Amino acid sequence: MNSQDMSIVTLVLHASWVVQFVMLLLLGVSVASWAAIFRKLFGLKRVKALNEDFEREFWSGTSLNDLYASAAQSVQDIGPMERIFASGMREFQKLRERHIQDAGTLLDGARRAMRASFQREMDVIESSLSFLASVGSVSPYVGLFGTVWGIMHAFTGFAGMEQVTLATVAPGIAEALVATALGLFAAIPAVVAYNRFARDIDRVANHQETFIEEFSNILQRNLGAHPPVPAAGH
Repeated sequence: MNSQDMSIVTLVLHASWVVQFVMLLLLGVSVASWAAIFRKLFGLKRVKALNEDFEREFWSGTSLNDLYASAAQSVQDIGPMERIFASGMREFQKLRERHIQDAGTLLDGARRAMRASFQREMDVIESSLSFLASVGSVSPYVGLFGTVWGIMHAFTGFAGMEQVTLATVAPGIAEALVATALGLFAAIPAVVAYNRFARDIDRVANHQETFIEEFSNILQRNLGAHPPVPAAGH
């Protein structure tokens, strides 16, 4: 390789096959990481919008029966909070159809159904987070492996030279360091995105847990008065 030609493309093309494989792997991981980041970004935005729309309707005074009927008709198009609500209402109504009158049993059944639905929803919302965490933690080490291997390969090539100068050493070392740069290029966005999404998901989880408690309190008040399922805000 011409010692003056130090472009990134040239360095990659003249690297050993192991270093080239590491670079290709890191490039693929980086592309997959960015795809996961954008998918999660738009997914969380949609979850927040759907939850806010449902909560606004829930507290508008619409009856619980009407809300449940609406949720049952469009299960695929509703948000996590509405599916949690539908799970609680479904279990609540099933228990009442069995002529169970004990308020504690009714409330416990509805709450258990909502908690199970909440866990399922959170599993979906948290998908891809583990992938981003793995990319952020492993990519620098993969890049470092490529660098170490490239430096070893470069130095074995220098062994047969009578005179080693900076001009002969620099290209081989530079080829190896490109692997470390690619490892950091893949890891840094993944770590930043993971921290951002983890914080946003915690907020969504707290919001949904608060809704479960508020809805449980509404059911408890209605059971203490008359047959449930008037307006949500009462």
